[in-house]
Amino acid sequence: MTYPVLGYSTYSGQLACRAAMATTAVLLVAWQCQAQGPRRGLLVTHEARAVAPGEMMLLTITAPGPILAVDATAFAHPLPTFPGGQPETWHALVGIDLDAAPGKYDIVIVARQNQGRQSLVHQIVVSAKRFGVRRLTVDPKFVTPPASALGRIEREQKRLAEVLAVVSPQRLWRGRFAAPVDGPPASNFGQRSVFNGQPRGSHRGTDFASPSGAPVRAPGAGRVVIAEDLYYSGNTVLVDHGLGLFSLLGHLSQIDVRVGDVVDMGSSVGAVGATGRATGPHLHWTLRFGSAVVDPLSLLALKGMPR
Repeated sequence: MTYPVLGYSTYSGQLACRAAMATTAVLLVAWQCQAQGPRRGLLVTHEARAVAPGEMMLLTITAPGPILAVDATAFAHPLPTFPGGQPETWHALVGIDLDAAPGKYDIVIVARQNQGRQSLVHQIVVSAKRFGVRRLTVDPKFVTPPASALGRIEREQKRLAEVLAVVSPQRLWRGRFAAPVDGPPASNFGQRSVFNGQPRGSHRGTDFASPSGAPVRAPGAGRVVIAEDLYYSGNTVLVDHGLGLFSLLGHLSQIDVRVGDVVDMGSSVGAVGATGRATGPHLHWTLRFGSAVVDPLSLLALKGMPR
């Protein structure tokens, strides 16, 4: 059975199930073992706007007693985990990359407690999702950069990759995230971009309509790791929220923070502009979680984010 927003996993006592299967009522008793299992062992639920490419999920892991630590793996990558509001609860974020193929995926959970370890496999079904096409006219230098800009572009891309590869061990945000500007978002995440008639890659962010000079706020607490003019995204602020979660805010008209600054949710980091590859004033927000690129709006939709 598939639950598009809230799913669950079951934990079964192997010894009890083996004994039950020795009886003639195999199917009935086996179902009873699975149904009763979560009350004695681990329970995993997930919250998500959708289970599809480009979406963020929040896992909640609960156990009958206090949890000391949780190890989790999804999409062949380890997941950072963090404690919840109660000793029996832990959480993990899961980013379903924009390029993830539809199908069934296993999330492996191992919880450590004083009495030992408990493990569980939580299966999700990633649905297929189709993204549209956006056609824009921009300065030709942002479609075919001149030779003089190629070295700069390569250096910036290399440094961005190096910064994004560093996973801060501490969770720096608390609670739900908030939109960085007051303007409405455009539904253009994941759309295939065509600039000046030439196809390019997918749009790996969400744009917000907002007038030039409007304040841009940190969507969540974190530490500023990049604050400078970049070739494609113009004046850019990159905020490390901890545990591999990053917000890139681009096309700013001005930058109000410096590298190393610690910002709270709602702190001003700059102002809306049209610098870099932009057709007019707006805010571009890219959200990265580990190697996954996800729609920032899917993060805003998570209501169960712990404080």
